[in-house]
Amino acid sequence: MMRPPAAHGFTAVDQQPRPAQFVQVLDTLDDHPLYVAYKARLRELLHARPGDRFLDIGAGTGAGAQAMALECGSAVAAIDRSTTMADQARARGLAHVAVADAHHLPFRDASFDGAWADRVLQHVADPEQVLTEMRRVIRPGGRIGLADPDYDTQVLDIADQDLARRVLRFRADVQLRHGTLAHRHAGLLSRHGLLDVVTEARTLVVRDPREADNCLGLRTWARTAADHGRLTRTEAERFTGQFDEAVRSGRFTYAVTFFLTAATVAPTSSS
Repeated sequence: MMRPPAAHGFTAVDQQPRPAQFVQVLDTLDDHPLYVAYKARLRELLHARPGDRFLDIGAGTGAGAQAMALECGSAVAAIDRSTTMADQARARGLAHVAVADAHHLPFRDASFDGAWADRVLQHVADPEQVLTEMRRVIRPGGRIGLADPDYDTQVLDIADQDLARRVLRFRADVQLRHGTLAHRHAGLLSRHGLLDVVTEARTLVVRDPREADNCLGLRTWARTAADHGRLTRTEAERFTGQFDEAVRSGRFTYAVTFFLTAATVAPTSSS
């Protein structure tokens, strides 16, 4: 019998056997050059000014919120569903942190000049509801920013490309709730009536297998797919063997593209 997929770890950090591992993953990714660059660009797209009030949704350790405050002189509040992450953000000096669900933000209408959700919509139950809440708490003329990888863009160089595609499809369609949504963020924002929608792309290229396995867990994806009846055990073992051979031969390459999307909440008629 095919088992339903387990929730991705970042949808339920506090329920994981070792939640601190997810903190370590975020810290490692925050030091990666591509992540540093795209996060900085996402902050630029929010057009923050000194004294503005911003909200970081799914803030994790709070690194992004702190960077926004330091760079732009803005006041930044943060929410995360995970108590583990919220505790980390507070311990690292972020003053305004709440444990909250992005589907039901605990703030009044038009409380902020802008908000962003970085690698969040791929994990939530209802992206439309999260965006509705983001619009609600942002003043007319304020900004919304979104960033996510789009797993429809994945490529992996191992010998059996058909097997590689099947494993990557498992990642895109089963392991993540909305793993292929990012290239549709612009349309989503437009349908919600936002203006001045802009989209940019950044591609993560991974050649270091330690990076692929320790942060992305790529080497384990086939085994997880077999656990859920999407591959046979023999196929999973063959994938692992080909992964290791690609590493030994120097051919190993994995890539996925991130989409950054930002837009303006429409002014009211009296604005």
